[in-house]
Amino acid sequence: MNNPNEVVLPGGLGLLDRAISRAESVLLAVGVLLMAANTVANVVGRYLLGQSIFFSEELNRVLIILITFAGISYAARHARHIRMSAIYDVLPAGLRKVLAVVIALVTAAFMFLLCYYAVKYIAAQAGRGRVLPALRIPVWIILVWVPAGFFMTGVQYLLTALRNMTSANIYLSTHVQDGYARDEEELEI
Repeated sequence: MNNPNEVVLPGGLGLLDRAISRAESVLLAVGVLLMAANTVANVVGRYLLGQSIFFSEELNRVLIILITFAGISYAARHARHIRMSAIYDVLPAGLRKVLAVVIALVTAAFMFLLCYYAVKYIAAQAGRGRVLPALRIPVWIILVWVPAGFFMTGVQYLLTALRNMTSANIYLSTHVQDGYARDEEELEI
């Protein structure tokens, strides 16, 4: 059942937004659970059975990359990214809205640029033929999450810019409106 307070973007944008949201949720949940299970199994194996899992460290490295780059998209979706807002907060609403659109578009452009460079880097890695020593997986395969994360984050910022251009309110992300929560206080200096 859909949440009545959830913002639904129109048409294809809504489908893209929901698909990215589901991908983020699955990747983060599976990644964190696998990392926890792998770490616990390795500790149990090492201290109770006297034998470590030989690929445990490499698997955790792979999962850290996955969680990090799926996590940046998740942070952008939920407006949980770091913001330097001292100047932004003192601007009138009209200028804040323009600045919100510009910030989102510039950030999206940087994310897409980083995605492009990450793809080039992965192509170079694939050409080198390096593999992980224990898992024997080509290094470039585990790096695929880097451009995927940058791309999903770029899409999130692009959708945020579109949301701000088509809405009367100011949004930090497609689902989070600008402003302070009731339990937060604005400090007066």
